[in-house]
Amino acid sequence: MSATATETSTAAAAVDAPVATDVTFKILRFNPEFAPEAYWEEFVVSCFPTDRVLTALEKIKGEQDGSLTFRRSCGHGICGSDAMRINGKNRLACKTLIKDLKTSKAITVEAIKGLPQEKDLIVDMEPFFKAYREVMPFLVTEGHTPTREWIQSADDRAAFDDTTKCILCAACTTSCPVFWNDGQYFGPAAIVGAHRFIFDSRDDAAAERLQILNSQDGVWRCRTTFNCTEACPRGIQITDAIREVKKALMSTGG
Repeated sequence: MSATATETSTAAAAVDAPVATDVTFKILRFNPEFAPEAYWEEFVVSCFPTDRVLTALEKIKGEQDGSLTFRRSCGHGICGSDAMRINGKNRLACKTLIKDLKTSKAITVEAIKGLPQEKDLIVDMEPFFKAYREVMPFLVTEGHTPTREWIQSADDRAAFDDTTKCILCAACTTSCPVFWNDGQYFGPAAIVGAHRFIFDSRDDAAAERLQILNSQDGVWRCRTTFNCTEACPRGIQITDAIREVKKALMSTGG
């Protein structure tokens, strides 16, 4: 390649290269040891358009304020630990790119709603997991322990395949207005967890789970606002799953 061609190629690459710009993050801070109320604090971070919000939060914590507190683990949208409200919507910070946040103003970041805020972006997840445990999210079988692999048809698997994708991030439950106003409601994630086993052909406790969800805090509290489906980072059709549980209850006389 000639020198001129090389220079042209280098120049073109430079034009196409992403450019870092200053981005303002407005974070809802909370530390009960120092103040009883939450407050907004702004940070300016140099970010590339392809940076994730999680990357920006790590820069703030590492370079500007080490007291900023948030959960994170795998950083790849699998563990679900970094769910938070970003620009007013529940998202995973590790999957949300700066370029996808269509705003010319500050990017707002706050803790998910409906669960007790412990510090900054961390909430107490115990009420969420308590509801999940109550729907028996595990396989229940009768009779002898199988002596070989339990074969299941593709059609039988398809009946609950979508709800196996849940990572328990709580994004769906904490986007639900019914849950915001009444923490006793099981919430979408618990219903999804129940759905996964109610429709599993190998399980023998569907009737028991349906009875649990038939309570005053169960599936009938859903108002079909689709907030949960829109918030799910795994693309689970949560509202459809809730509808299927309701239909199963009606077919059994629930």
